[in-house]
Amino acid sequence: MRKGKQIRLIEVKSEVGAGTRGASLGIDAIKIAALDFRSDFFRNHRSLNIPDDNSALFGMIESRYAKRIRSVLKMYERVGAAVRDTLKDGKFPIILSGDHSTSGGSIAGVKMAYPDSRLGVIWIDAHADLHSPYTTPSGNMHGMPLAATLAEDNIENKVNTLDYETIELWERLKNAGDISPKIEYRDLLFMTMRDFEEQEGYLIKQHKVKNITTAEIKKTGVTKVCREAMKYLAQCDKIYITFDVDSLDPSVSRGTGTPVKGGLNEREAADIILEFVQNEKVCCLEFAEINPTLDSENVMAETVFEILQKVARQVEII
Repeated sequence: MRKGKQIRLIEVKSEVGAGTRGASLGIDAIKIAALDFRSDFFRNHRSLNIPDDNSALFGMIESRYAKRIRSVLKMYERVGAAVRDTLKDGKFPIILSGDHSTSGGSIAGVKMAYPDSRLGVIWIDAHADLHSPYTTPSGNMHGMPLAATLAEDNIENKVNTLDYETIELWERLKNAGDISPKIEYRDLLFMTMRDFEEQEGYLIKQHKVKNITTAEIKKTGVTKVCREAMKYLAQCDKIYITFDVDSLDPSVSRGTGTPVKGGLNEREAADIILEFVQNEKVCCLEFAEINPTLDSENVMAETVFEILQKVARQVEII
């Protein structure tokens, strides 16, 4: 069991990697939920705010197959430094992010803090996020953070021809923190992943990446599947967890840009995260892709805030 640690909230109001606008407002939506619940959570837990580069959204798209990659690279560097410093300060980083593209920077930060540790990643998400600029159908960078983390080009399934500048920026993104790759496929575990393209499926099959499905969770129960996940990653020294709200079923996750049927309910999501953070190897947690412009009643942000409160309490007590 983990000894109690002070958390540090890291706010990343970036949405340069998304195809749908609005994820940068997700953190403020969580704070509105806190006010509606009359909670003093954000008074008791001050946040470190990471400068965004969202002004780039008003400019021209430089690369068709890696949209706003320069801005994403800036965010990798900023987020990575914040996560690294938080961990070196002996605190537990909880990252509240806009779109999921910056999670590659979060992982880089963990790896920079623990360069000699074997890092595991639990990716709770409806999507695989394993595209590279060579395979992407959209060019949206929030579909690429795992490929960058794994230093994966997937040239075998190449469908796009890149210009020299895009290739150079992608190489820099993969090498963020001067470590590449950050993890190996054997140390990646998906949960609730159910929507991916053929190119991503090729990698998942080739590397036999484990995916714990929503059906398994409902059939077997949260405690058992979480133990199974930790057993699978038993050789890892540190574990990073990311929670994309589209892992929830669309009946819950109205406030996100890419909902997919067949996801978790609120209780299952909360129980999974709470189960994981009890393990001393878990050193960093991220929430991403809350989009209040798609959720008139702010239900998604309220759900995340309730989970956030419980997680913070558990991390600090254990």
